[in-house]
Amino acid sequence: MLRYALKRLLSLLISLAIASLVIFTVIEVAPGDPASFMLGINAQEDTLAALRAELGLDQTKVQRYLAWVGGMVQGDFGTSYQYRTPVSKMIGDRLWVSLPLALYALILSTLIAFPAGIYAASRRGKAGDIGVMGATQIGVAIPNFWFAMMLVLVFAINLRWFSAGGFAGWDEGFFAALKSLTLPAIALALPQAAILARVMRSALLDVLGEDFMRTARSKGLSRGQALRRHGLRNAMIPVLTILGLQFSFLLAGGIIIEQVFYLPGLGRLIFQSISARDLIVVESVTMLLVFAVIVVNFAVDLAYAAVDPRLRART
Repeated sequence: MLRYALKRLLSLLISLAIASLVIFTVIEVAPGDPASFMLGINAQEDTLAALRAELGLDQTKVQRYLAWVGGMVQGDFGTSYQYRTPVSKMIGDRLWVSLPLALYALILSTLIAFPAGIYAASRRGKAGDIGVMGATQIGVAIPNFWFAMMLVLVFAINLRWFSAGGFAGWDEGFFAALKSLTLPAIALALPQAAILARVMRSALLDVLGEDFMRTARSKGLSRGQALRRHGLRNAMIPVLTILGLQFSFLLAGGIIIEQVFYLPGLGRLIFQSISARDLIVVESVTMLLVFAVIVVNFAVDLAYAAVDPRLRART
């Protein structure tokens, strides 16, 4: 297991190095000068040159890339061009919104999808299976931003159970902050739950054809009992893959939902920074999200090996 983990860790480090180079290159070649954006089109050239020197934009791209990567290794993401605030502080403030939101949505998605997928697989071809698959098809088809607006219309405007947007803050108490994240988490979770439930059902149905499942059935277990006791563990590899991808999506892809609910998260920070040509913030936040995706995939790979020891034997 240790050898397997070390090989996956080496792959993680190589992926991070390549990702940092790609992110820096793509963002730096985008049109627009941050100094010109900040000072306006009528700024004098000597004033622009002074601001570029202050922001470090007068250095070569290689120097700037090495300085950026070296700073990130030490935990220094640089200083925002627009707000003149350390990027690490801006990220830290926003992360306390985006990370709980992603975890909240992932928990809701899992709590909905696992029972639905198991129920559908245990009643294959019956009314329950058809009903669950129909519901998941609708869940996959509905855009989450439209669903988010419907949630606001029903539960915030009509019923007034929740606020229409904004974040109460963790200083106001755990439950007050959690309540602020509930509608956004539901908007993110239900489409992902539909996908996860379908994957869970398919994985369990594949396991049903295995010899050990037929043996379990021959001992008198019902299909549902055999699935829960023996099939669930063996069906977890594709489900873990989807869970890893979903967490990455929920953390990095919540920009639209954060815009709908006016949440001060990482997605909204990226949107604002792109609009302001605050390149150092865009690069650092994007790199952080890529790091989260790669680390989650690393954790999923380790979970694979824990669930299926045959993977460790191949290394």
